[in-house]
Amino acid sequence: MIATLLFVAFLGLMFVGVPIGAALGLAGAAAIALANADSQWFGLLAVPQNFYAGLGKYPLLAIPMFVLVGSIFDRSGVALRLVNFAVAIVGRGPGMLPLVAIAVAMFLGGISGSGPANAAAVGGVMIAAMSRAGYPPSFSASVVGAAAATDILIPPSVAFIIYSVLVPGASVPALFAAGMIPGILAGVALIVPAVWMARKHKMGALEATMPRPPFWKSLREATWGLAAPVLILGGMRAGWFTPTEAAVVAVFYGLFVGMVIHRTISVRDLFPILRESGELSAVILIVVSLAGIFAYSLSTLGVIDPVANAIVNSGLGEYGVLALLIVLLITVGMFLDGISIFLIFVPLLLPIMQHYKWDPVWFGVILTLKVALGQFTPPLAVNLMVSCRIAGVRMESTVRWVGWMLFAMFLVMVLVIAFPQLALWLPAKLGY
Repeated sequence: MIATLLFVAFLGLMFVGVPIGAALGLAGAAAIALANADSQWFGLLAVPQNFYAGLGKYPLLAIPMFVLVGSIFDRSGVALRLVNFAVAIVGRGPGMLPLVAIAVAMFLGGISGSGPANAAAVGGVMIAAMSRAGYPPSFSASVVGAAAATDILIPPSVAFIIYSVLVPGASVPALFAAGMIPGILAGVALIVPAVWMARKHKMGALEATMPRPPFWKSLREATWGLAAPVLILGGMRAGWFTPTEAAVVAVFYGLFVGMVIHRTISVRDLFPILRESGELSAVILIVVSLAGIFAYSLSTLGVIDPVANAIVNSGLGEYGVLALLIVLLITVGMFLDGISIFLIFVPLLLPIMQHYKWDPVWFGVILTLKVALGQFTPPLAVNLMVSCRIAGVRMESTVRWVGWMLFAMFLVMVLVIAFPQLALWLPAKLGY
C-alpha cells in the first residue's frame, strides 16, 4: 500500500507541475514517514541522511566541472573554428553542412559531457549557417538536437558518471572507454539519414556557392580545440589524473584557450559563465540528492525485489525482458531527462541485470543509448528543445525529420545488444 502511494504521489506531483527533483524527494519522504508511523520523526531522520548520501560521492565532483567546461568552450569560439575546419575537409555541397554539424557535435562531446550544452554550442553556429545555405530551420534543429545526443555516449559523459555511482563494478574509465565505439557508430548512423534527406528534398541549394575555408588556416585555428579531447582522455589513460581531476584540468585548459589564445573571453565574462554553469550544476546535483531519498524509500519498502521478480518471471525470456526495458525507457525518455531516468530506474533494474549476469559496463552503454534516443524524441526532448529555441521553430515541425534519425540510432542500439564486444572490446584492450 505504501509502495503504491510512493509512485502515485510521485506521478501526481509531476502532473501538477512540481519539478522532478522535488517530486522525488517529497514522495520518498512521505513514504518513509508512513512506513515509520509509530515513530515518524525518528524515521524522517533518514531524509537528511540520504539527501547528503546521494550527493556525497567523489565521482559527482566531476559534474559541475564538466558543465563549466561546456560553458567555457561554448563562449570561447572553439565550435566556430571546428566548424570551419570540418567544412575545409568535406567541402561544400548539398548535405555537407548537416554532416559537419553532427561531426562537430561528436567532437565537442569529448569536451563537455552535457547534451543541452552541446546543442547550444553547435546550434549557435550551425543553425544560422544552415539557414544561410537554404536548409529549413526545422530540419536544422532536428539535426543539431539529434547530433547533441551523441554527447552522453562519447566520453566524458555525465550520464556515465551517474551510472558508475549507482552500479558497483562499473568504473568511470571503463564506461568512458565503452561508450567510445557506440558513440562514433551513433554519429555515423545519424549522418546517413541527414545527408540522404538533405539531398532527397534538395535542401541547401545555396551551399555549393558559398566559399570553402582554406584548409591550413582553419587547421591552425582549430588546433587548440582539437587538442582538448586528447589532453582530457589521453591524460586519464596515461594515469596523470582521474576523471574527476580531468574535469578540473579541462576547465583551466578551456580558460587558457579562451582568454589567452583566442581572446574571446574576458575577465568580465567569467561571472556570467560561472553563474550559468553553477545554476545548471545545482539543478543536476539537487535532483541527484533528492533521488537518494526516493531510492532509499524504494529499498526499505521492499519494492525493488518484487518488481524485479515479476519482470524476470514474466515468461518473456532474456531478450524479451531486454525488449520490454527498451520500450519502457524510450517511452520514459520522452518525458524525463537522462539523469532522472538513471536515478529512478537503475536501482530497479540492478537486480534484473544481476539475475541475467549482464555485464554492468555493457548494460550501462545500452541504458545510455536508450537515454540518448529519449533526448531527441518528442514531446519533451531536452536537446531538441534547445535547438528548436535557437532555430525559432515549434518542436512539432521537427517530427518528419527526426523520425529517420531516431530509427538510425535505434539500429545502433540493436547492434550493441547483438554484439556486446562493440562496447566491451575497448575497455578490455585498455585494461579496465
